[in-house]
Amino acid sequence: MSTYTLLSSLRAPIVQAPMAGSQNHRLSLAVCEAGGLGSLPAAMLSPQALQTELLALQAATCAPYNVNFFCHPPPLPDPAREARWHQALAPYYRELGLDAQCMPSDPGRVPFSRDSADVLEAFRPAVVSFHFGLPAPELLARVKGWGSLVWSSATTVQEALWLQAQGVDAIIAQGLEAGGHRGMFLTEDLSTQMGTFALLPQIVRAVNLPVIAAGGIATREGVAAARQMGASGVQIGTAYLCSHEATTTALHRAALQSPEAQHTALTNLFSGRPARGIVNRVMREMGALSELAPAFPWASAAIAPLRAAAQAQGLSDFTPLWSGQNASNIQSLSATEITREFVDAWCAAD
Repeated sequence: MSTYTLLSSLRAPIVQAPMAGSQNHRLSLAVCEAGGLGSLPAAMLSPQALQTELLALQAATCAPYNVNFFCHPPPLPDPAREARWHQALAPYYRELGLDAQCMPSDPGRVPFSRDSADVLEAFRPAVVSFHFGLPAPELLARVKGWGSLVWSSATTVQEALWLQAQGVDAIIAQGLEAGGHRGMFLTEDLSTQMGTFALLPQIVRAVNLPVIAAGGIATREGVAAARQMGASGVQIGTAYLCSHEATTTALHRAALQSPEAQHTALTNLFSGRPARGIVNRVMREMGALSELAPAFPWASAAIAPLRAAAQAQGLSDFTPLWSGQNASNIQSLSATEITREFVDAWCAAD
Protein backbone atom coordinates (compact mmCIF):
# COMPACT_ATOMS: atom_id res chain seq x y z
CA MET A 1 0.00 0.00 0.00
CA SER A 2 1.26 3.47 -0.87
CA THR A 3 0.92 6.57 1.27
CA TYR A 4 -1.51 7.99 -1.28
CA THR A 5 -3.69 4.88 -0.95
CA LEU A 6 -3.56 5.03 2.83
CA LEU A 7 -4.48 8.71 2.99
CA SER A 8 -7.32 8.27 0.51
CA SER A 9 -8.74 5.46 2.68
CA LEU A 10 -9.28 7.93 5.53
CA ARG A 11 -12.24 10.27 5.75
CA ALA A 12 -9.63 12.98 5.31
CA PRO A 13 -5.81 12.97 5.58
CA ILE A 14 -5.76 14.46 9.09
CA VAL A 15 -2.76 13.11 11.00
CA GLN A 16 -2.64 13.54 14.77
CA ALA A 17 0.88 14.52 15.76
CA PRO A 18 2.54 12.07 18.17
CA MET A 19 3.04 13.89 21.48
CA ALA A 20 5.23 11.98 23.94
CA GLY A 21 4.34 12.80 27.52
CA SER A 22 0.91 14.21 26.64
CA GLN A 23 -0.94 11.18 25.34
CA ASN A 24 -1.35 7.43 25.23
CA HIS A 25 -3.29 5.11 22.94
CA ARG A 26 -6.65 6.66 23.92
CA LEU A 27 -5.99 9.81 21.89
CA SER A 28 -4.70 7.80 18.93
CA LEU A 29 -7.81 5.62 19.04
CA ALA A 30 -10.23 8.53 19.11
CA VAL A 31 -8.60 10.12 16.06
CA CYS A 32 -8.62 6.83 14.17
CA GLU A 33 -12.30 6.24 14.93
CA ALA A 34 -13.14 9.78 13.75
CA GLY A 35 -11.59 9.12 10.35
CA GLY A 36 -8.09 10.53 10.76
CA LEU A 37 -4.75 8.84 11.33
CA GLY A 38 -4.00 8.49 15.03
CA SER A 39 -0.38 8.41 16.14
CA LEU A 40 1.21 6.70 19.13
CA PRO A 41 4.45 8.28 20.43
CA ALA A 42 6.99 5.65 21.47
CA ALA A 43 10.07 7.78 22.24
CA MET A 44 9.55 7.49 26.00
CA LEU A 45 8.18 3.94 26.11
CA SER A 46 10.08 0.83 27.17
CA PRO A 47 9.55 -2.22 24.94
CA GLN A 48 7.12 -3.62 27.51
CA ALA A 49 5.16 -0.36 27.71
CA LEU A 50 5.12 -0.14 23.92
CA GLN A 51 3.63 -3.61 23.68
CA THR A 52 0.96 -2.74 26.25
CA GLU A 53 -0.06 0.39 24.36
CA LEU A 54 -0.12 -1.38 21.00
CA LEU A 55 -2.20 -4.26 22.36
CA ALA A 56 -4.75 -1.79 23.71
CA LEU A 57 -4.86 0.16 20.45
CA GLN A 58 -5.11 -2.85 18.18
CA ALA A 59 -7.79 -4.47 20.33
CA ALA A 60 -10.00 -1.40 19.96
CA THR A 61 -9.71 -0.54 16.25
CA CYS A 62 -9.12 -2.02 12.84
CA ALA A 63 -8.24 1.41 11.44
CA PRO A 64 -4.69 2.21 10.33
CA TYR A 65 -2.45 4.05 12.78
CA ASN A 66 1.04 5.49 13.06
CA VAL A 67 3.74 4.66 15.63
CA ASN A 68 6.43 7.31 16.05
CA PHE A 69 10.02 6.95 17.24
CA PHE A 70 13.00 9.21 17.80
CA CYS A 71 16.14 8.07 16.00
CA HIS A 72 18.79 10.39 17.39
CA PRO A 73 22.38 9.12 17.67
CA PRO A 74 22.90 8.54 21.42
CA PRO A 75 25.55 10.99 22.66
CA LEU A 76 28.35 9.89 24.94
CA PRO A 77 28.16 11.22 28.51
CA ASP A 78 30.11 14.45 28.98
CA PRO A 79 30.96 14.70 32.70
CA ALA A 80 32.38 18.23 32.44
CA ARG A 81 29.31 19.60 30.68
CA GLU A 82 27.05 17.69 33.04
CA ALA A 83 28.85 19.27 36.01
CA ARG A 84 28.33 22.77 34.58
CA TRP A 85 24.65 22.00 34.08
CA HIS A 86 24.28 20.75 37.65
CA GLN A 87 26.03 23.85 38.94
CA ALA A 88 23.63 26.08 37.01
CA LEU A 89 20.59 24.26 38.42
CA ALA A 90 21.89 24.04 42.01
CA PRO A 91 20.34 27.36 43.18
CA TYR A 92 16.91 26.17 42.04
CA TYR A 93 17.41 22.88 43.89
CA ARG A 94 18.20 24.77 47.09
CA GLU A 95 15.22 27.09 46.61
CA LEU A 96 12.86 24.11 46.40
CA GLY A 97 14.49 22.22 49.26
CA LEU A 98 16.06 19.55 47.07
CA ASP A 99 19.50 17.98 47.50
CA ALA A 100 21.70 19.48 44.80
CA GLN A 101 24.26 16.72 45.39
CA CYS A 102 21.83 14.06 44.18
CA MET A 103 20.83 15.26 40.73
CA PRO A 104 19.95 12.30 38.50
CA SER A 105 21.76 11.59 35.24
CA ASP A 106 19.81 9.49 32.79
CA PRO A 107 19.00 9.99 29.09
CA GLY A 108 15.28 9.24 29.53
CA ARG A 109 14.63 8.88 25.80
CA VAL A 110 16.06 6.12 23.65
CA PRO A 111 16.18 5.91 19.85
CA PHE A 112 14.48 3.24 17.76
CA SER A 113 16.29 -0.02 18.40
CA ARG A 114 16.26 -3.73 17.70
CA ASP A 115 14.22 -4.24 20.88
CA SER A 116 11.61 -1.74 19.66
CA ALA A 117 11.50 -3.44 16.27
CA ASP A 118 11.02 -6.84 17.91
CA VAL A 119 7.88 -5.56 19.60
CA LEU A 120 6.61 -3.59 16.63
CA GLU A 121 6.92 -6.40 14.09
CA ALA A 122 4.06 -8.36 15.64
CA PHE A 123 1.72 -5.40 15.05
CA ARG A 124 2.98 -4.15 11.68
CA PRO A 125 1.32 -0.72 11.90
CA ALA A 126 0.30 1.00 8.69
CA VAL A 127 2.85 3.77 9.32
CA VAL A 128 6.07 3.97 11.30
CA SER A 129 7.32 7.54 11.49
CA PHE A 130 10.63 8.93 12.68
CA HIS A 131 11.87 12.19 14.14
CA PHE A 132 15.51 13.36 13.80
CA GLY A 133 16.21 11.52 10.54
CA LEU A 134 16.07 7.76 10.12
CA PRO A 135 17.31 4.74 12.04
CA ALA A 136 20.20 2.53 10.96
CA PRO A 137 19.75 1.04 7.45
CA GLU A 138 19.21 -2.50 8.76
CA LEU A 139 16.43 -1.32 11.05
CA LEU A 140 14.85 0.76 8.31
CA ALA A 141 14.95 -2.22 5.94
CA ARG A 142 13.30 -4.36 8.58
CA VAL A 143 10.39 -1.92 9.00
CA LYS A 144 9.88 -1.66 5.26
CA GLY A 145 10.23 -5.43 4.93
CA TRP A 146 7.18 -6.21 7.03
CA GLY A 147 5.10 -3.74 5.00
CA SER A 148 4.81 -0.60 7.11
CA LEU A 149 5.05 2.76 5.37
CA VAL A 150 7.98 4.90 6.56
CA TRP A 151 7.47 8.61 7.15
CA SER A 152 9.94 11.11 8.57
CA SER A 153 10.11 14.81 9.45
CA ALA A 154 12.02 17.33 7.37
CA THR A 155 12.62 20.91 8.47
CA THR A 156 14.51 21.99 5.33
CA VAL A 157 14.44 21.15 1.64
CA GLN A 158 17.84 19.49 2.03
CA GLU A 159 16.49 17.15 4.69
CA ALA A 160 13.51 16.31 2.48
CA LEU A 161 15.79 15.41 -0.44
CA TRP A 162 17.97 13.28 1.87
CA LEU A 163 14.94 11.41 3.17
CA GLN A 164 13.68 10.81 -0.36
CA ALA A 165 17.07 9.36 -1.31
CA GLN A 166 16.83 6.95 1.63
CA GLY A 167 13.52 5.58 0.38
CA VAL A 168 10.91 7.05 2.72
CA ASP A 169 7.26 6.88 1.66
CA ALA A 170 6.22 10.38 2.76
CA ILE A 171 7.71 13.52 4.23
CA ILE A 172 6.32 15.54 7.11
CA ALA A 173 7.25 19.16 6.40
CA GLN A 174 7.70 20.56 9.91
CA GLY A 175 7.52 24.33 9.98
CA LEU A 176 9.13 26.53 12.59
CA GLU A 177 5.76 27.14 14.26
CA ALA A 178 5.43 23.53 15.40
CA GLY A 179 5.29 22.71 19.09
CA GLY A 180 7.66 20.22 20.71
CA HIS A 181 10.99 19.09 19.34
CA ARG A 182 12.37 20.29 16.03
CA GLY A 183 12.96 17.33 13.75
CA MET A 184 16.13 18.88 12.31
CA PHE A 185 18.99 16.44 11.75
CA LEU A 186 21.33 17.60 8.97
CA THR A 187 22.31 20.78 10.81
CA GLU A 188 21.98 22.39 14.22
CA ASP A 189 21.77 25.88 12.70
CA LEU A 190 18.37 27.27 13.70
CA SER A 191 18.64 30.01 11.08
CA THR A 192 17.91 27.33 8.43
CA GLN A 193 14.42 26.75 9.84
CA MET A 194 11.40 28.10 7.94
CA GLY A 195 7.75 28.67 8.69
CA THR A 196 5.31 26.02 7.48
CA PHE A 197 3.88 27.97 4.56
CA ALA A 198 7.33 28.92 3.31
CA LEU A 199 8.69 25.40 3.69
CA LEU A 200 5.72 23.41 2.39
CA PRO A 201 5.63 24.57 -1.25
CA GLN A 202 9.41 24.30 -1.56
CA ILE A 203 9.40 20.68 -0.40
CA VAL A 204 6.37 19.87 -2.58
CA ARG A 205 8.30 21.14 -5.62
CA ALA A 206 11.55 19.41 -4.65
CA VAL A 207 10.40 15.83 -4.05
CA ASN A 208 8.27 13.21 -5.74
CA LEU A 209 6.58 12.04 -2.56
CA PRO A 210 3.45 12.89 -0.59
CA VAL A 211 4.15 15.83 1.73
CA ILE A 212 2.26 16.29 5.00
CA ALA A 213 2.23 19.83 6.37
CA ALA A 214 2.92 20.33 10.08
CA GLY A 215 3.40 23.34 12.32
CA GLY A 216 0.94 26.04 13.33
CA ILE A 217 -2.03 24.33 11.65
CA ALA A 218 -4.80 24.57 14.22
CA THR A 219 -7.79 26.05 12.40
CA ARG A 220 -10.05 25.26 9.47
CA GLU A 221 -8.33 28.05 7.53
CA GLY A 222 -4.91 26.53 8.14
CA VAL A 223 -6.06 23.12 6.92
CA ALA A 224 -7.52 24.66 3.76
CA ALA A 225 -4.38 26.70 3.11
CA ALA A 226 -2.13 23.64 3.42
CA ARG A 227 -4.26 21.74 0.94
CA GLN A 228 -4.25 24.60 -1.53
CA MET A 229 -0.45 24.75 -1.32
CA GLY A 230 -0.04 21.12 -2.33
CA ALA A 231 -0.04 19.20 0.93
CA SER A 232 -1.27 15.61 0.71
CA GLY A 233 -2.35 15.85 4.35
CA VAL A 234 -1.86 17.85 7.53
CA GLN A 235 -0.40 16.87 10.88
CA ILE A 236 -1.96 18.59 13.89
CA GLY A 237 -0.74 18.46 17.48
CA THR A 238 -1.36 21.52 19.67
CA ALA A 239 -5.11 21.55 18.97
CA TYR A 240 -5.37 18.11 20.63
CA LEU A 241 -3.49 18.97 23.83
CA CYS A 242 -6.63 19.96 25.74
CA SER A 243 -8.77 17.16 24.35
CA HIS A 244 -10.50 14.85 26.80
CA GLU A 245 -8.28 11.94 25.77
CA ALA A 246 -4.93 13.74 26.12
CA THR A 247 -2.91 13.18 29.29
CA THR A 248 -1.80 16.83 29.40
CA THR A 249 -1.49 18.03 32.99
CA ALA A 250 -3.86 20.58 34.50
CA LEU A 251 -1.03 23.15 34.69
CA HIS A 252 -0.18 22.64 31.03
CA ARG A 253 -3.84 22.88 30.00
CA ALA A 254 -4.25 26.10 31.96
CA ALA A 255 -1.21 27.63 30.25
CA LEU A 256 -2.45 26.61 26.80
CA GLN A 257 -5.81 28.27 27.41
CA SER A 258 -4.31 31.46 28.83
CA PRO A 259 -2.74 34.55 27.20
CA GLU A 260 0.66 32.98 28.04
CA ALA A 261 0.22 30.67 25.05
CA GLN A 262 0.77 33.63 22.73
CA HIS A 263 4.46 33.67 23.74
CA THR A 264 6.36 30.55 22.77
CA ALA A 265 10.06 30.03 22.10
CA LEU A 266 12.48 27.34 21.09
CA THR A 267 14.36 26.03 24.11
CA ASN A 268 16.92 23.33 24.82
CA LEU A 269 16.64 23.54 28.61
CA PHE A 270 14.29 20.59 29.04
CA SER A 271 16.01 18.01 26.86
CA GLY A 272 19.15 19.44 25.27
CA ARG A 273 17.55 19.86 21.86
CA PRO A 274 15.50 22.79 20.48
CA ALA A 275 11.79 22.38 21.15
CA ARG A 276 8.96 24.92 21.15
CA GLY A 277 7.03 25.63 24.31
CA ILE A 278 5.29 28.40 26.22
CA VAL A 279 7.85 30.67 27.88
CA ASN A 280 8.06 30.10 31.64
CA ARG A 281 10.30 31.13 34.52
CA VAL A 282 13.32 28.91 33.84
CA MET A 283 13.34 29.92 30.16
CA ARG A 284 13.27 33.60 31.09
CA GLU A 285 15.96 33.34 33.77
CA MET A 286 18.42 30.96 32.07
CA GLY A 287 17.73 31.98 28.49
CA ALA A 288 15.61 29.77 26.27
CA LEU A 289 18.67 28.42 24.44
CA SER A 290 21.63 27.75 26.71
CA GLU A 291 25.10 26.40 26.02
CA LEU A 292 25.01 24.91 29.51
CA ALA A 293 22.38 22.32 28.64
CA PRO A 294 23.92 18.88 27.93
CA ALA A 295 23.34 17.21 24.59
CA PHE A 296 19.97 15.61 23.92
CA PRO A 297 18.55 13.85 25.82
CA TRP A 298 20.87 14.17 28.85
CA ALA A 299 19.55 17.59 29.93
CA SER A 300 16.17 16.21 30.96
CA ALA A 301 17.22 14.16 33.98
CA ALA A 302 18.53 16.90 36.26
CA ILE A 303 15.63 19.25 35.60
CA ALA A 304 12.97 16.58 36.27
CA PRO A 305 13.08 16.86 40.11
CA LEU A 306 12.65 20.63 39.82
CA ARG A 307 9.63 20.10 37.62
CA ALA A 308 8.05 17.66 40.08
CA ALA A 309 8.72 19.84 43.13
CA ALA A 310 7.37 23.00 41.50
CA GLN A 311 4.30 21.25 40.12
CA ALA A 312 3.51 19.97 43.64
CA GLN A 313 3.22 23.66 44.57
CA GLY A 314 1.01 24.42 41.58
CA LEU A 315 3.83 26.04 39.59
CA SER A 316 4.92 25.35 36.02
CA ASP A 317 8.28 27.13 36.45
CA PHE A 318 10.29 24.08 35.32
CA THR A 319 7.69 22.29 33.20
CA PRO A 320 8.07 21.97 29.41
CA LEU A 321 4.82 23.55 28.27
CA TRP A 322 5.03 22.31 24.70
CA SER A 323 2.91 24.28 22.28
CA GLY A 324 2.96 25.44 18.71
CA GLN A 325 2.75 29.12 17.86
CA ASN A 326 -0.97 28.85 17.13
CA ALA A 327 -2.97 27.77 20.18
CA SER A 328 -5.95 29.85 19.04
CA ASN A 329 -8.18 26.82 18.46
CA ILE A 330 -7.44 25.01 21.73
CA GLN A 331 -10.71 23.56 23.03
CA SER A 332 -11.66 21.16 25.81
CA LEU A 333 -13.52 18.79 23.52
CA SER A 334 -13.27 15.13 22.67
CA ALA A 335 -10.60 14.24 20.12
CA THR A 336 -13.44 12.85 18.01
CA GLU A 337 -15.07 16.29 17.78
CA ILE A 338 -11.75 18.00 17.09
CA THR A 339 -10.87 15.54 14.32
CA ARG A 340 -14.26 15.84 12.67
CA GLU A 341 -13.85 19.63 12.50
CA PHE A 342 -10.57 19.24 10.64
CA VAL A 343 -11.94 16.48 8.43
CA ASP A 344 -14.78 18.80 7.41
CA ALA A 345 -12.31 21.61 6.73
CA TRP A 346 -10.20 19.42 4.43
CA CYS A 347 -13.24 18.19 2.52
CA ALA A 348 -14.66 21.72 2.21
CA ALA A 349 -11.40 22.88 0.62
CA ASP A 350 -11.84 20.40 -2.24
